[in-house]
Amino acid sequence: MKALIDRYRDFLPMTPSTPVVSLGEGGTPLVPLPRLSERLGVRVLAKYEGMNPTGSFKDRGMTMAVSKAVEEGATAVICASTGNTSASAAAYAARAGLTVAVVIPEGKIAAGKLAQALVHGARVLSLDGSFDDALRVVRELVERHPISLVNSLNEYRIDGQRTAAFEVCDDLGDAPDALCIPVGNAGNISAYWLGFQAYREAERARRLPRLYGFQAAGAAPLVEGAPVARPETVATAIRIGNPARGEQALAAMRDSGGAVAAVTDSQILEAYAMLAREEGIFCEPASAASVAGLILRARAGDIAPGETVVCVLTGHGLKDPDTAIVNAEPVRRLPATLDAVEEAVFA
Repeated sequence: MKALIDRYRDFLPMTPSTPVVSLGEGGTPLVPLPRLSERLGVRVLAKYEGMNPTGSFKDRGMTMAVSKAVEEGATAVICASTGNTSASAAAYAARAGLTVAVVIPEGKIAAGKLAQALVHGARVLSLDGSFDDALRVVRELVERHPISLVNSLNEYRIDGQRTAAFEVCDDLGDAPDALCIPVGNAGNISAYWLGFQAYREAERARRLPRLYGFQAAGAAPLVEGAPVARPETVATAIRIGNPARGEQALAAMRDSGGAVAAVTDSQILEAYAMLAREEGIFCEPASAASVAGLILRARAGDIAPGETVVCVLTGHGLKDPDTAIVNAEPVRRLPATLDAVEEAVFA
């Protein structure tokens, strides 16, 4: 399979000298959700971004950001992260032979994501503060030193992430009626909107979808209209109190005829469990915010019967194994006998 950059080269800021730093990202499945579709009376599909190489949508932007960093002569990259960006940056930097440092908020990163950054050889720095503090520090650092920032403030990240919208249109034959997506730092929803617009301008899609963005209730600055100093939510990937691309995301939702809303942790976890047990999809908690939000919007009448809706599932469930274990039935301990196992299986 061609690298993502090569598949959509005509839509990306590539030059003849741009190297392609790839791990086989993109081409993620658009999975029908039949039980949820029947329940809501709409056609629901999940864009399962957990199937990217490091298990999240971040790889789409990182292949572009690191490729361009190499082209520009960078020898090191850095990012602030709640987890997925650090994992992706570490993997793609390793692929390119670059040094990488990641700055994370203390105690606010899921185990699976931290493990990825460490195993790829990143220098992991944990700050006594929030993600927003970490981002502020790395932005100041790159002003002092010739190191490439690979957060979503990097425009190449957004360029790469637009490809998810291209794939949705390619798979459906057009844009969906609506797209539901989690919102943390707000780069991804901004990228989808740019991608859908680019495809319509190129006559590869006939329409534009309504974009519905969902934040966790404990970390919902776009809903509340002001930064949240101490964001809190079980959905660690969107535990961000001051989104870097907040205004751009709000404009995208407004211009598309969509909206932003908040979902509670209990609603997120309910959707998370439903996806795993009824649809066979294991996503990380933040991903399930898109499905929790869709359920609310459909019940409120914002989604018309029969419409096609794509829910973006941004990361794989193995990113956050602790949440899965804590919220599942406990493992039963039994003696090693047939009778004990038989009773437990058929009880």
